Amino acid sequence: MSNYPSRRQALFGATLTFAAIWTTLSLPSAATAQTTLSWSPKVLTQAQAQVLEVAVELIMPATDTPGAREAGVARFIDRAMGNFYDPGQVKTMRDGLDRMQTDAQAAYGTSFTALDERRQIELLTRYDAEATRLPLTHFFALIRQATTVGFFTSETGATRTLRYDPFPGEYRGCVPLKEIGRAWAT
Repeated sequence: MSNYPSRRQALFGATLTFAAIWTTLSLPSAATAQTTLSWSPKVLTQAQAQVLEVAVELIMPATDTPGAREAGVARFIDRAMGNFYDPGQVKTMRDGLDRMQTDAQAAYGTSFTALDERRQIELLTRYDAEATRLPLTHFFALIRQATTVGFFTSETGATRTLRYDPFPGEYRGCVPLKEIGRAWAT
């Protein structure tokens, strides 16, 4: 096993670093700007869905491309929990979202969604470290994985973040990334 982080770990670390820099510049928080939902959760409670909505936006924030909120990732995860997750995973996810609220209340005296982005990132960084040790059973590992799948399989992620070409032409195996600029969805 390599001592180097996986691409997923590097992406998450870079995302948290970017979000931390964003916060220290005193720019408005994209994650906390909206805590009301534009959708109705089917599996999660309203409070759990709001926590999830903030968390996924911090994991996959809007930059020059849309973030997880615009791609509807939290809604995707709620639907996946109802249709594809086993009961143990649903319980792990729901208990984890409740834990995020409890931890925020204990540490800062307010809900996770009411925290400033810096404190939200502190908590997510702690959960990420825990999930690294328990990657198959930790709620945050489930959130990270579902965020990535939900984002890049959404129309927004596949067409506005990845390059999309429904007729990509002939197959060329190993193409240097500098030739194509970024990954493709096809």
